[in-house]
Amino acid sequence: MLDVNEYFEGRVKSIAFNTATLPATVGVMEPGEYHFSTAKPETMHVVSGCMTVRLPGSDDWQVFDEGDRFDLPADAEFEVRIEQQTAYLCLYH
Repeated sequence: MLDVNEYFEGRVKSIAFNTATLPATVGVMEPGEYHFSTAKPETMHVVSGCMTVRLPGSDDWQVFDEGDRFDLPADAEFEVRIEQQTAYLCLYH
């Protein structure tokens, strides 16, 4: 069964599913600024668009374009800026 999630008044939507090896979500973010937290380690893949991200423990913003990915530790917080609709795939380790 697929689980559909909405965050930030529907500006971020995701569908949870299981890959052959890991749980995952695939979703889309509307333009805006978002603050997220993690429970488990995650790997975020940018499928379409671009994310500007302030990773946990960093003061700097990094740009991740279509095809890029970044890793997040468990129990962490990070910020994301989106300029255009951006699709992602998130794998939970």
